[in-house]
Amino acid sequence: MYSGPAAAAGPPRRDFISVALGPEEAVGVGGYNNSKAWRRRSCWRKWKQLSRLQRSVILFLFAFLAVCGVISYTSVGEAWKSITNKSLDNQRTQEEIPGLKLANPAVLPAPQKADASRGDYPELSPQKPPKLPHVRRGPSNLQIKAPRRDMRLKTLHDTVKAVEELVEADKAEKTEKSIISWRGAVIEPDQNTEPPSTKIKESEKPSSVQAEDQKEPVPINERQLAVIEAFRHAWKGYKDFAWGHDELKPLSKSYSEWFGLGLTLIDALDTMWILGLKEEFEEARKWVANDLVFDKNVDVNLFESTIRILGGLLSTYHLSRDSLFLEKAKDIGNRLMPAFKTPSKIPYSDVNIGRGTAHPPRWTSDSTVAEVTSIQLEFRELSRLTGDEKFQKAVDEVMKHVHTLSGKNDGLVPMFINTNSGQFTHLGVYTLGARADSYYEYLLKQWIQGGKKENELLEDYMKAIEGVKKHLLQRSEPKKLTFVGELAHGHFSAKMDHLVCFLPGTLALGAHNGLAADHMKLAETLIETCYQMYVQTETGLSPEIVHFNLRAQKGHKDVEIKPADRHNLLRPETVESLFYMYRFTGDKKYQDWGWEILQNFNRYTRVPTGGYTSINNVQNPRNPEPRDKMESFFLGETLKYMFLLFSDDIDLINLDKYVFNTEAHPLPIWVPA
Repeated sequence: MYSGPAAAAGPPRRDFISVALGPEEAVGVGGYNNSKAWRRRSCWRKWKQLSRLQRSVILFLFAFLAVCGVISYTSVGEAWKSITNKSLDNQRTQEEIPGLKLANPAVLPAPQKADASRGDYPELSPQKPPKLPHVRRGPSNLQIKAPRRDMRLKTLHDTVKAVEELVEADKAEKTEKSIISWRGAVIEPDQNTEPPSTKIKESEKPSSVQAEDQKEPVPINERQLAVIEAFRHAWKGYKDFAWGHDELKPLSKSYSEWFGLGLTLIDALDTMWILGLKEEFEEARKWVANDLVFDKNVDVNLFESTIRILGGLLSTYHLSRDSLFLEKAKDIGNRLMPAFKTPSKIPYSDVNIGRGTAHPPRWTSDSTVAEVTSIQLEFRELSRLTGDEKFQKAVDEVMKHVHTLSGKNDGLVPMFINTNSGQFTHLGVYTLGARADSYYEYLLKQWIQGGKKENELLEDYMKAIEGVKKHLLQRSEPKKLTFVGELAHGHFSAKMDHLVCFLPGTLALGAHNGLAADHMKLAETLIETCYQMYVQTETGLSPEIVHFNLRAQKGHKDVEIKPADRHNLLRPETVESLFYMYRFTGDKKYQDWGWEILQNFNRYTRVPTGGYTSINNVQNPRNPEPRDKMESFFLGETLKYMFLLFSDDIDLINLDKYVFNTEAHPLPIWVPA
């Protein structure tokens, strides 16, 4: 401590400097010898002579430089790693595809009419890369993993874009608005029953749904963008004029109610998820969370509320993993259970979800066969998720009962069943159209859902298809189109509902799962017929019902349409089957047919202020007589199947992992734990 002048009176301070002039002068001298020990003592003395503030500043500078060095090393290392990986991937890609040159992404052109010969299916051969921007599928907050090395090269364009995406993803997100599509859960198929060509070589996973790993990004193509635009236009009308109500009336800019449960919104939830419409989905989710209430005094149809509401909520839960939708599914599922309190266990058609009571229609004690046998996928899945067996037990009893009933005709069932006696009624009338159609569909799909173990379901399905071949198949004139008619008390009718066009897709699904190969051949002939139901009308849109000519007549087409049957309700069945046919065959014509149908929907049913409308007359292109109603299934089914039809990504709702309910809501296929 400084003490003033007295301190200066002490002995003078001496400083020492050590100088080494040469090796010989230092010999035998205890002074500086340039050794490490001497240097350490000298440095330490200098360090101790510094003030505490000086030492703190030096230490802080060293620490700061060290932190900066670590950060710089990380940034440079990651950049170098990305450049190295890109170079290696480019080299591997060029080795796999000789002559391939990586190019920058092209600018997306405006949607235009597609060429009928747009490349080949990616499973058969690579196609020329379309001029489309790369869009990453998957939520923006998830890390996109590098493509699996053993994954099949889907398209040449996908390979190019997948390499560039890893380096330029962040930059691209800042310069263009991404179209995001999300994936759902991975449910592996039964390895013992899957045909070898479609086995997925991964370890068997438990039946509980797990989040799917992100795979190789697949671009949204031009036709899919057109579907997204159509959906947004329809959604705009619903949001502006019918928000929270069941169905939009686009011409009068109002709405109609059936159950008062927001049918269109719930039906469209998983469609928005699959199309990647994140903003619209989040807005709809808020409505479900805050405004969807099932505790109300209203009668609902058991079948329609199961396939649209319960099915839609379960599907959205699996895709999003959001427990809100599962809780809502449990609520509506429990409220529908009173329908099964009948003497025969065949459920009533109507349930009051507020009072907990159920009853048949006012005019009869019958239920339709399709309605009581097309709720099984949904209730079975609800039991699996909740652990409550009552849901599956109720619907399984229905199927077991129908399996044992008499009154079938080579596997074909009548249209009605009595809830008191449990017996078929109105015997002798057999159709694959209204009131019976989805019975046949759910026989196959329950068998697939349950891991292909329930042999009674498969047995009934196979018998029914043989019954169709034996009793209901005929060929028209002049083009000899194979169609499915109806049988009434031994008399054949050449009448075919548009609803029957679900059958080609179902047959193809069965063939894909190892059933008879001739099912696929029949599917190919029937989908041609369903397409002709569109082509042979003036608007290019199918009527609700057609009659086929069995005898050639000059000036007559294969298809005849009665005035009462010429309406179009924006139905999905043909597009649904086109999706299955393209997914399983890779034949581009099915995509082209679907594209024609979408264009005709836009031409004759689109309402400028938002929404699409059913029409009364498919034979009058000048005035198709709009009906002022957009069915909920247009968003829930038709546009969803359109989007999937135009996709070359087999993992976008993989049909070895999911099975669609009859309202196009994908539910997972079960696998052993």
